[in-house]
Order: sequence, then structure tokens, then C-alpha cells
Amino acid sequence: MSDLQTPDPRFSPDAPHIPVLLAEVAAGLAPQPGETMVDATFGAGGYTRALLATGARVIAFDRDPDAIRAGQAAAIDGLTLVHADFSAMEGELARLGAVPVDGVTMDIGVSSMQLDQAGRGFSFQTDGPLDMRMSQEGPSAADFLNDADEAEIADVIYRYGDEPKSRRIARAIVAARPLTRTAELAALVRRATGHKPHDKKDPATRTFQAIRIHVNRELGELADGLAAAERVLKPGGRLAVVTFHSLEDRMVKRFLRDRSGAAPSASRHLPQASVAAAPSFEQVGRAIRAGESEIAANPRARSATLRVARRTAAPAWQGGRGREETGR
Repeated sequence: MSDLQTPDPRFSPDAPHIPVLLAEVAAGLAPQPGETMVDATFGAGGYTRALLATGARVIAFDRDPDAIRAGQAAAIDGLTLVHADFSAMEGELARLGAVPVDGVTMDIGVSSMQLDQAGRGFSFQTDGPLDMRMSQEGPSAADFLNDADEAEIADVIYRYGDEPKSRRIARAIVAARPLTRTAELAALVRRATGHKPHDKKDPATRTFQAIRIHVNRELGELADGLAAAERVLKPGGRLAVVTFHSLEDRMVKRFLRDRSGAAPSASRHLPQASVAAAPSFEQVGRAIRAGESEIAANPRARSATLRVARRTAAPAWQGGRGREETGR
């Protein structure tokens, strides 16, 4: 745990964490002095620092208490930190008297700092407890794998990891219970999938991703967070979302397509649908991906996709909570 009196190096300008598509996110949000921006996924504060440098005020959310402690230790002027899921931003911003806001940015998924800490259990690169909880509260990955039935485990691995051998992996997990360590799970997955040392991609990657997404309810959180951003942005406010795999990007793409009125029209052979709500967003440009120079400097950027949209003056759609993507 970080000492609140000592600045945490993870939030310093020299921190090893490199925010992905930083210049593109800043350009999409176009912050102005005095505006209020929301960094929905504070992490190491990379986006927050860039926004503060423009003279904007930043309200940053994170469910990870370690990230909040690090930000508090840095004592940055113009920054308000909120220890909460970003899906709760509407209520938290209202409590702060900050609604509506001028911009919202989200960097979806696990952070580099979480991956780099073996004790958090997100990565199998170094052995650690089978945890994976972003909030450090609630059931852990070990709890899920040791308590859930085989069918549920297989469904999670298939749905969120796109793993064709999910049933075989789930069967092996149940047979080996109880599981407590990341190295133990990774070795089990490799055996169950017939992985060879010379194979290019480690199959444990897909299983670890799937379990992490499930344990943290990441896709449900994203769906609810997008709808919350719609409700808190003022007309002309900007939304910038960075995703790292297809399930996340598909949800963001669908949300913005629907909310901008760009969804495919119904077939003329089907009954007339009810009149759709007025578009609450207009999409800004096309999806943006990192260039070769950024990928060379920061390999994590290879899978990143940025989508930007601008809020219209139309009311937020009714039933505004997004629905979680459930896979194929």
C-alpha cells in the first residue's frame, strides 16, 4: 500500500506506464481551460495529467484503491479523485455538483500497473495468488474457479476468451480443484489445450482474459458506463473510449452507432418499428489505431482502438443502461 504522505512513483512524470493513444485522446476531447473533464479510468493518471495541462479541471474515477492512493499522494491541483466504478459517475458527479461535464474518457480493461504486480494475480508471467479483482473486494478468480460448476466455467472461457477448447479447460479446472496460483492455472490450460513450448501464442492468455472480465463484470460495467456518460455530458461534450479487444470495441461501436442514428434500417418486409429516439451522439471521424512508432515504443498499443463522439442536444435515451455483449 502507498504511503499517503509520500508521492507514489507510479503517478510521476517518469512512471513506466505509457498511456495509449494519448495525443489522439486529447485531440478528441479538445479540453479548454476551465472545462470539466472526467477520466473514468484513472490508473496511473496519464490521461489526467494531459487534461490538467490544458487548464481543465479533472474528476477521475477508479475502483482500484491502490490507484486512488497513488493519486492522492501526488496532490495534483485541479484533480478530484473518486473511488468508485465509473458506471456510478452520474450519481458521484451529481454529489460533487459537477453535472453536466464537458468530456469523458475511458481506457477499458486491466491497467499496466495491475498486470505488473504479481500479487494482484492478473498475469501468468510471474506466479501469484489467483485474484484478478480490480476493486480488491468481492469474490476472486480462485473463488469463481473453485465454486462454479463446469458448464459455467466453460461458458465464461468461451464467451469472453473466444476459446474453442473451453469445455476441455473447464473439465481440467474442476478435476484439479482447488486452484490457488496463477502459474498453476496457466500450466493446467497449456496441458488441456496441447500447447507446445514453440507455439507462438500462449493459450493461457485467452483463459486469463475471460476469467478477469467475468470476475470484474467488465462488459456490464462498460455498458453501464457508456450510458452514464451519455447522461452526464452536456450538448457538445466529447466522449473518447479506448478499448483493447474485440468484445469491448464491438460494444462501443454498437452503442455509438445506435445513439448516432446510424444503425441499419429495418427491412421493408418487417413490421414498422416504433420511432427511434433522436440521436444523442454524433460520431467524430473513424476508429483510430496506434501507428507503428507508438507500437514500437509501447507494444500494448497494438490492440488499442479509439472511438470519439460528440454529444448532441437530444435527451439521453430512455432505458439508458447498455446491454452486456454476450459473445457469439
